[in-house]
Amino acid sequence: MKKYNIPFSPPDLTEKEIENVIEVLKSGWITSGPKVFEFEKKVAEYCECEKAVAVSSATSALDLIMKVLNFAPPDEIITTTYTYASTSNTICHRGIKPIFVDLEKDSFLIDINKIKDAITEKTKAIVTVDIAGIPLDYDAIRNLLKEIHREDIILISDSSHAFGATYKGRKVGCQADFHVFSFHAVKNLTTAEGGAITFNNNHFNGKEDLYKEFKYTALNGQTKDALTKSKAGGWQYDILTDGLKCNMTDIHAAIGLVQLTRYEDMLKKRAYLTEIYTAALKDKSWAIIPFTKDTEKETSYHLYPLRIKDFTELQRNEVINILAEIGIPTNVHFTPLPMFTYYKTLGYSIKDYPNAYNQYANELTLPLYSSLSVDDAKCIVNEVINAIEKVKSK
Repeated sequence: MKKYNIPFSPPDLTEKEIENVIEVLKSGWITSGPKVFEFEKKVAEYCECEKAVAVSSATSALDLIMKVLNFAPPDEIITTTYTYASTSNTICHRGIKPIFVDLEKDSFLIDINKIKDAITEKTKAIVTVDIAGIPLDYDAIRNLLKEIHREDIILISDSSHAFGATYKGRKVGCQADFHVFSFHAVKNLTTAEGGAITFNNNHFNGKEDLYKEFKYTALNGQTKDALTKSKAGGWQYDILTDGLKCNMTDIHAAIGLVQLTRYEDMLKKRAYLTEIYTAALKDKSWAIIPFTKDTEKETSYHLYPLRIKDFTELQRNEVINILAEIGIPTNVHFTPLPMFTYYKTLGYSIKDYPNAYNQYANELTLPLYSSLSVDDAKCIVNEVINAIEKVKSK
């Protein structure tokens, strides 16, 4: 039996990222400063939007939006069951019980038609998720809200997976009222830990300067950042709100700035690896290919969520174990939220979300990252095929 030593999703870092971090460390200024502002500018340019706010994680980005927009009971917020817990945890942080909506059948994306049924007079926002980097049909949601005269509902896209994805010819980042991105270590573009909010309207809902409000709210409500306070005579400041503490540091931004210069090439490599997987799997009668490029949307190729036709959850788990024994790690994205203890205690049941369960039960995520070699990708997909067909033959 051949053995491998292939990681699942390591960061793609070069000497250039290391050198940029060293430059920051030697500068004497390592927390939020000029590198963060430069990174924000570059992210906004890349996403073709007016503003970007860099923070410590995508989770904190969602927390920050909900804090600044003052979501609170009896407000209702609609979201999907098929996402990482941070999407809905941030709603719970505001004392609001999420209104979960099932997926569209045979899709990883929320069912837009079911969103309509979930909207009430208390609905304040809808938080959608671009699973695996596949953009939602943002215009379809806009058209739905226009049709029912509820354009007051705030659209937030958890685009943690979708940095670099495109929708109708434009980069994802300005289609919803707010987009949130993750730059965690396993994401396409990393800052080790980090995230960002992107948006177009700096006077959203009558705000005088939304960017400024996000910035000071991310610093415990403090009107001056540490760099400004450190200047001679700059010690005085005010506290304007009971803010959070989720600013990005210059160390993290230094990594991100270099990653941005390499990012288009990294995306091309991910797309090429995806083609290798798809070419090997497309003629298998049991393989449900996760996505194809079309004229309106292109994924960011963050994940390769293969589904296996007529497979049970137990069979899928057996395949994972077989592959693990030979040194090929795979994963599952995601366990639907109603299957977790915390959400069960809130009264949710997976039985109410059959489409989400069906997507989960036979889903297998293959390793996909820009430093993965072509040879390793070919080995991975061949071993995946062997493992699946071995289990199917039993």
